[in-house]
Formats: sequence, C-alpha cells, structure tokens
Amino acid sequence: MSTVELRRPPSGADPRGTSHPPPRAGVRRARGTRGSRLRPAVARYGPVLLTYGVLKLAGFAVFMYLLDSAGDFRKKNPRFGGGEHPWDVLASWDGWWYQQIARHGYDPALEPVPGATGLITLEGNSAAFFPLYPTLMRLVSECTGLGLYGAGLTVSVVASFVAALGVYAVTRRLGGHRAGLVAAGLWAVWPGSGTEWSGYSESLYTALAAWACHAVMARRWLTAGLLTCAAGLCRPTAAALVAALALAALLSLRRREDGVRRPLAAVAIAPLGLFGYLAWVNWRMGDLNGYSKLQDGAWAHKFDGGAHTFTVLTSLPVGHFDYLFARPFEDVIGVCVVLMVPVLTVLLLRLRPPAVLVVYTVLSYLMVMTTQQIFGNVSRYLLPLFPLFVPLALAMRRLRWPSLATLLGTAALASGSYAGYVLFELGVP
Repeated sequence: MSTVELRRPPSGADPRGTSHPPPRAGVRRARGTRGSRLRPAVARYGPVLLTYGVLKLAGFAVFMYLLDSAGDFRKKNPRFGGGEHPWDVLASWDGWWYQQIARHGYDPALEPVPGATGLITLEGNSAAFFPLYPTLMRLVSECTGLGLYGAGLTVSVVASFVAALGVYAVTRRLGGHRAGLVAAGLWAVWPGSGTEWSGYSESLYTALAAWACHAVMARRWLTAGLLTCAAGLCRPTAAALVAALALAALLSLRRREDGVRRPLAAVAIAPLGLFGYLAWVNWRMGDLNGYSKLQDGAWAHKFDGGAHTFTVLTSLPVGHFDYLFARPFEDVIGVCVVLMVPVLTVLLLRLRPPAVLVVYTVLSYLMVMTTQQIFGNVSRYLLPLFPLFVPLALAMRRLRWPSLATLLGTAALASGSYAGYVLFELGVP
C-alpha cells in the first residue's frame, strides 16, 4: 500500500494550485513605513481638525441663521454686504475687491485721480490689497473650475484648518497636547473669527505666521524665512513678523546655536515679499511713499500715532459717536478686544515664551493701534495674534473635558453673533 506524501505549498502559492510571487520586502517595508507614519499623525492632528471644524461650523451655522432671519442681505448691494443668499455676504466688502483683483489684476487701478482739493485721491484703489490671496484664488479657480467666490472660500477654509494646526503646534511646544487643542478651539471662536470662512485673507495670513513662528522655535530657519516672505505678500502687518524673525535670528547668532548662514539667509529672505510688493506699488505710483498715500487717499487708513484709537476709547464709554467710522455694536467689541490684549500679553510674558512670539504679538498690536481705520475692524485685524491664546489655553487645560466642551461650545454658538453677524451686517468688515 503506497503512502501519499502531503507537502505544504511553496511560499506565495495559491492553495488551489496557482502560484503567485511573494510580495517584495521593499514593498512591505514601504507600506509599513507609510502606515506607521500616518497613524501617529492622524492620532495627533485628527482631534485638532475635528475640534476646530465642529466649533467653527457651529458658529457659522448661527451666523447664517441670523443673516437669514434678519433678511438685511437682500436689501444691500452685493459689493456692500448683500446678495441673493445669506452666504453671499461672505464675499462682499473686501471680498469683492479680492475677486476683482483675481479676475482683472491691479491695472488700471493704480492710476491716481486728482481730487477737488488738489490732493491725490484714489477712490477704492485695489492695490491696497496684497496679492497672495487673490493669486491663490485665481489659481484654485482655474485648477478646479470653481468660480472666484467658491475658490476664495476654498482657500480661506483650507487655510483656516492649516492655521488651527499651526496654533496647536506652537502651543503644544509650550504646554502640551491638551493646551494645543484648546488653543485651536480658541482660534475658532475668537472675536473677528467671522472672517476665517469668508473671502478675506486673515486665515491665510495667520496660517503663514503661525507656522513661521513654529519654524523659528524649531530652528528651521530657511522654512521660517520662506513662510515670512509669503506672509509679506498677504498683509502689511507682516512687518511685525519680519522683525520678530530678525530678532530671533540675532539671538541665535549671539548664542551660536545654529551657525551663521541659515539664520542670516532667513533674515535676508523674510522681507522680500513685503518690501517687494510695496516697492512695486510705489514705482507704479511714481512716489516713494506711494502705498501710504494710497491707503490714506483711498481708504482713510494712515499712521496717526494712536490718536484715532484714543478718541474711540474715550468717546464710546460716554455715548459719543461723532468720531470717524463710528459703528456702536462693532466698536464695543473692538474696545473689549483692544483692552483685553495688554492683559493677555502680560500673562504671555509671565510664561517666558520664545522672543519671536513676544515681538510678533507686541508689534502687531502696536501697528493696529497706531493706525487710523474703521475701529470696529480691530477685532479681525488682531485675529492673527495667536500667541495670546497660549496663556488662556494653559489655564483652561486644567478643566475636565465636559467643562471644556461646554465652555468652548457656548463660545462657538455665541461667535455666530459677535464674530459673524455684528461684523458683517452691523459693521463694515
């Protein structure tokens, strides 16, 4: 009687008899490496994106409900805070100008117009708006087929999540994961946060500023220089970020921490965006001080040493609204923010944070306070001062999760009013 020898199929063979080559070791290692890197990233950053998204969506829903209930948007010009639908207001005011730049460029908006007094007036000059945001808007529109409205909101929403990650990353280095999570939540509900999901550049600028500061803290100098350069193409207040990076580089050179070439390269790269755009505007206007004259003549924005801010702070408490651009509801929120910033700055200094955060915060605040402008807008002009979230986040991290959820959730719902409806409908953002 013969015996049949049972043999195991060779490696890679199908049990039914079909042979397959075994997967290559390199492929297995590559898949394992990608998985091992992705899982920690999802575990770390997933809660940040979820926290910010839920809080922001809650406030945004309240904002849209208030707009629809009031119905004011139907009575206004699409350029000035109105449209066919409530969400159309998101691309009005400054958002309308960004769309015009994305569609037509800056020409011929740089041509000065003689005023009745003989001075140069520049009515609604588009060159006051920096080019990075409308450029990205145009790029997204051409790549996706979206209209400029949809492309602009796409850029802002994506940038707002990137900013939330940046705020988290900076705060995490100072206070751990829980504090970083709270700081990302505060970014969603802060006064002025109504512009985060709109046709405005605040989200993009804050994303660049937060990650630039994080790069400085991580001593990645070239990355910091490039991000600061990009921020300079987004908003004029990037001058504060340039100065903060320069001081941080100087301190690094003094301590001999990172050599000489990388910090100096960052200092050289950082101001190119800001100074390059200002130089272009000045050249087109034929005036070395052209951008400042443009801001004053077209938008009544000018350096006044804080005179306008002082007038508002002394007039509003006594019920006087005879100052320039007076808007009571919006200005009350602006006053609260202006008075809150010094308090939070002192709390920030007590933590002894890196110099880049301190200089960026203080100079940004001073630039806004010493400029004549629509005062109610300071709530969004100061929105990029994300280091102010750090002391609050470190204090709030001690709360239990139910208390944190209640506190931030309530603030998110309220933000639909104070950071959305008041800013866009009762004021001029």
